[in-house]
Amino acid sequence: MTFDIEEWYHLLELKSTSRPDQWVGFEPRLEANTERILTLLNESGVKATFFVMGWIARHSPSVIRRIAEAGHELGVHSWDHSLISKQSRMEFREDLKRSCGEVSGLSGKPVRMYRAPGFSIVSDTIWALEELMRQGIIADASIFPTSRAHGGFPSFPVDQPCIIEAGGMQLYEFPLNTAKFFNHRVVFSGGGYFRLLPYEIIRRLTNRSSYVMSYFHPRDFDPGQKMLPGLTPLRMFKSYYGLHGSLGKLARLISEFDFVDIGKAIDQNDWSKAYVHRI
Repeated sequence: MTFDIEEWYHLLELKSTSRPDQWVGFEPRLEANTERILTLLNESGVKATFFVMGWIARHSPSVIRRIAEAGHELGVHSWDHSLISKQSRMEFREDLKRSCGEVSGLSGKPVRMYRAPGFSIVSDTIWALEELMRQGIIADASIFPTSRAHGGFPSFPVDQPCIIEAGGMQLYEFPLNTAKFFNHRVVFSGGGYFRLLPYEIIRRLTNRSSYVMSYFHPRDFDPGQKMLPGLTPLRMFKSYYGLHGSLGKLARLISEFDFVDIGKAIDQNDWSKAYVHRI
């Protein structure tokens, strides 16, 4: 069970929200939206991994402390939601170092988990996995092993937990899981996919899966958020469809299936049988 901690206006490559200097003009909704999630998790006894933007940690530290105090695991989700494909290797290295420093400074613990904005670790940016290892990250959840806007890594060989090796180092990789749906490989376990699909389909696909990596955002459960300017009709549909029923859908999901954070998943998995991907 994972959540990407970002504000409701942090949509990728939208001109009206693409720069941090633009964000001060938008209503902050993260605290209330995150509290809604924490309440549900507490009532259900579920622990999750929260991937936090460094910018969020800097400007909303109370939200991050609240997540940590509730006993959840903190990871990093970049500094300002920039796609890795838009960065050089050096820029990514500095972004990662800065983000980890900000989050660990609030929690008092080293950051061990990472997820890239837009799942933007792809075939052309796979070098980022080695940079994660050099920073001390032990687990990544950035691989989207099918086609996707902003990311997608359809040539990645598995959609199950695996081990990445590079330069004598190892990283636990938790890619998104996929399922066949009308002859297409789809990801059903988070974000717009979760809001779009009827619950019974999600339930059926979850039952058929040996591994599920969920991913959600606080905005996925916020029907009161405003409509952002400049969205295409398709992007508007993806971003706003199903908001009214999403929290109830999540409550039902975690009542029917057992979810853990990534740290617990590492302990529970038999890594001697895992696929090893060398880069």
